[in-house]
Amino acid sequence: MASERMADGHDGDLPEPRIPEPRPSERPSGTRAPEPRVPEPAVPDPRPLDAIDRDILQILHTDGRASIRSVAERVHVSRANAYARINRLIDDGVIRGFGARINHERAGQGASAYITLKIVQNTWRTVREHLRALPGASHIALVSGDFDVLLLVHTPDNRALRELVLTRLQSIPEVLSTRTLLVFEEDDMEPDS
Repeated sequence: MASERMADGHDGDLPEPRIPEPRPSERPSGTRAPEPRVPEPAVPDPRPLDAIDRDILQILHTDGRASIRSVAERVHVSRANAYARINRLIDDGVIRGFGARINHERAGQGASAYITLKIVQNTWRTVREHLRALPGASHIALVSGDFDVLLLVHTPDNRALRELVLTRLQSIPEVLSTRTLLVFEEDDMEPDS
């Protein structure tokens, strides 16, 4: 019975007590109730990678469309083993997805820019959700230094870029300031084949 509880993640401990929030009448005037914390989804610790796992990652990074059969042949394991390893890498969050490398200019996204943002302290999660909803946003990073967030965007032209920066970004209440760095030329660092 005890071993069943342990297997289910219950070890017999009682849940942590909840501390009730003070009623509005008990709060000092001018203060708001703290925002409830949204827990991040639990991601298991990744298992160590061996040389075969690293070879599989390199192959898939170079060609995300590689078949299980070709991956298995190139790393000298069975198809079942290659399939199981790839699934484990996905389950562990090592492989986050598969996609295409896009030439943004040829795809009608002729204007690109890195935009730096200074944001209100402790608002990263809120700002991140706003930025994810922006058309053309392709990379978002919380960084250290003179600014807080680095955003890469691709837009059809400079007019659309101007609209995105001056209307969409500046209307996010948590954004204190922005700086736009136009990209004149870009080159994806494609892995060696």
